[in-house]
Amino acid sequence: MALIRKMQAEDIAQVQDVARKSWNATYEGIIPFEIQEKFLKMAYNDESMKQRLDRSFLFVAEIESDIIGFANFSPVNDEGIAELGAIYLSPEHQGKGIGSALLQKGINELEGIKEVYINVEKDNKIGKSFYDAKGFQVVREFDDQFDGHTLKTVRMVLTV
Repeated sequence: MALIRKMQAEDIAQVQDVARKSWNATYEGIIPFEIQEKFLKMAYNDESMKQRLDRSFLFVAEIESDIIGFANFSPVNDEGIAELGAIYLSPEHQGKGIGSALLQKGINELEGIKEVYINVEKDNKIGKSFYDAKGFQVVREFDDQFDGHTLKTVRMVLTV
């Protein structure tokens, strides 16, 4: 089983690698590859990762010193609401309970949390079925412009 722990600065390169593998596998045929790469370079470059470490909660899943997944939560606001900005696993480690452990670690660690929100692409069947299985409920659906590409986004919430 994977060790779930807080992310450290020295984990950045491995987390970037997980993000790329997961995105490329998940969004193949949904988001054009060039748009994926552009997003990954913006959202997961070294500076963005350092800002995430400073401003949010990041947890990693590790097996034998290899980072195989991560989750990124926003701080909890005054109403007890947090955003799950990302939860990604290397494709070969999906379906083994590691994503569930990452989600639970965030819920356990974030003080005062009452609700967790997530935006997921409607055609992301792996992600959508994961959130459904964890008890997230659909709040609304909307079109989201993503670098000139229209995504069908589903906003979901989990009451903790």
